[in-house]
Amino acid sequence: MSVAQPHSQPHSPPSRNEIVIVSHSDLFYWWPVWLVGFILGLLTLFVDRHVMAIVPQGTKAARDATVVGKSEGQEIKAEGRDVLIAPPGTHLRDDPNHPGEPLAPRLHMSRHQSYGVIFATILLLVVVITNVPLRGPVSLVVLIIIGLLSIIFALAGWWDRILFNLSLLDIRINAGGYFFISSILLVLWVVTVFVFDRAIYMVFTPGQLRVCTNIGGGQQVYPTDGMTLEKRRSDLFRHWILGMGSGDLVVHTNSPRAPHIDLPNVLFVGKKVQEVEDMLKKRTVIETR
Repeated sequence: MSVAQPHSQPHSPPSRNEIVIVSHSDLFYWWPVWLVGFILGLLTLFVDRHVMAIVPQGTKAARDATVVGKSEGQEIKAEGRDVLIAPPGTHLRDDPNHPGEPLAPRLHMSRHQSYGVIFATILLLVVVITNVPLRGPVSLVVLIIIGLLSIIFALAGWWDRILFNLSLLDIRINAGGYFFISSILLVLWVVTVFVFDRAIYMVFTPGQLRVCTNIGGGQQVYPTDGMTLEKRRSDLFRHWILGMGSGDLVVHTNSPRAPHIDLPNVLFVGKKVQEVEDMLKKRTVIETR
């Protein structure tokens, strides 16, 4: 006699009953600055392995020189060396740990002038992108202008002159400068993104929306009946290049006290909107049944 075994039903994942959407400040878009700063600092410290000498103005460089002098209380003689010769009557900076001794070069500095230029360029671009709105057609116009200017400069033969002049630009930051700027900015970025930004949010639940638009402010509750969502990702440089698909979320409600609620700088706004819409549709189907 055989006993019929019950068929196991596939386990469906539980539906999400709460969707939290967080608004971020513009500081979120500053991640390229501290990231590039750390990369350049590591390259300067461990790959380039050069140090900077601080010398009086008018110091001359000489090659294949013979040097006789004292260093750390010991007589030294070196032949066929490259040296820096300070002007008469001037001295190198004293070593604070060894009075009377010149301070040896110790600041880690890259021999490549492009490091500082790259860091300064990225810093200025992020400042412009996060403070100058380039939305919708404006972004397209800017791209068209950049493309046209590139073609015009190429046809006129100006690129060679521009690149030559840029090669003369020399910006130097030592490894400590890169790490100091990047570390402070990273700490501010982490605290802002993961602590303060979470105080401005929306929480969608079936049939209800809770909103907090001010840090330390109370929640406002709205019904989701007739509610529509709109995502805005029209700023190419901010939303797509720096924000990696972020955008602004606008919720249109039926409440006369708040016909629409704006939540700027939402990460993965497209995915969040789809999840909320699926929740609202599922609730509508359940109520209809």
